[in-house]
Amino acid sequence: MGVGARDALDARLIEEAQFDFVWASSFCISAANCVADSSILSMTQFLDAARSMNEAVRLPIVFDADTGYGNERNVAYATKRIEEAGLAALCIEDKMFPKQSSLRSGARHELLPVEEFARKIESAVSSRRSKDFVVIARTEALIAGFGQEEALRRAHAYEEAGADCILLHSKSKSASEVIQCLRAWTGRARFVLVPTNYPELTEPAIEELGKVAMVIYGNHPVRAAVKAVREVLSKMRAAHGVHTVGDRLASVAEIFSLQEDSERSEAAKEA
Repeated sequence: MGVGARDALDARLIEEAQFDFVWASSFCISAANCVADSSILSMTQFLDAARSMNEAVRLPIVFDADTGYGNERNVAYATKRIEEAGLAALCIEDKMFPKQSSLRSGARHELLPVEEFARKIESAVSSRRSKDFVVIARTEALIAGFGQEEALRRAHAYEEAGADCILLHSKSKSASEVIQCLRAWTGRARFVLVPTNYPELTEPAIEELGKVAMVIYGNHPVRAAVKAVREVLSKMRAAHGVHTVGDRLASVAEIFSLQEDSERSEAAKEA
């Protein structure tokens, strides 16, 4: 079970909450830069954010590599750089560049031909140095409205190309289409689910389904932060001061603790 992060602070809070891994989310990192999740930031910008997460926590970092930053040669280069940064896994999706956020209303979701995306997966697999570095192939067939049969066809092709796991994404408010795909799956690869839009599918229910290796809660910290900060700033402005928001703030000692600044943390406690 992992959670999407935009920076090292998010990653440390995810670790503190005892999740299993951090998802270096392109949605969250894009949001932190106030740009659309539409392939605007460069690989280097995303990787810098993920590297800082990796330096801050002991949890594995799973890197959201969007469409792989180009063709199979770009994927090979990206795979080497991501693995060299000490990250645990990368995920590549089968959309065309530039991609649009899967959950964006009215977005166009054009997919690469199966054979072309399979070559990207083969490139990532052949470029990694260690088999412990996990390659996740993400199919957007359900997002694009192509249905279960196409999603499974793509999943089988990506498994054949060497993917360790298949991320099956859906924007349906019901988990039924994802559950149907899982029940129909006959391959060996296990799945990655992102239950952002179908939160009624809880961890015990997912475990009962089997065939699932990972669950990603994709963007909850950044959404929680926006709501909380907006409310605090609004209260400060309305009260013409900070005297009404103390109960909504973490203590300075908590921030020092997250910074692993023990000397200052002790000083703050004494004060």
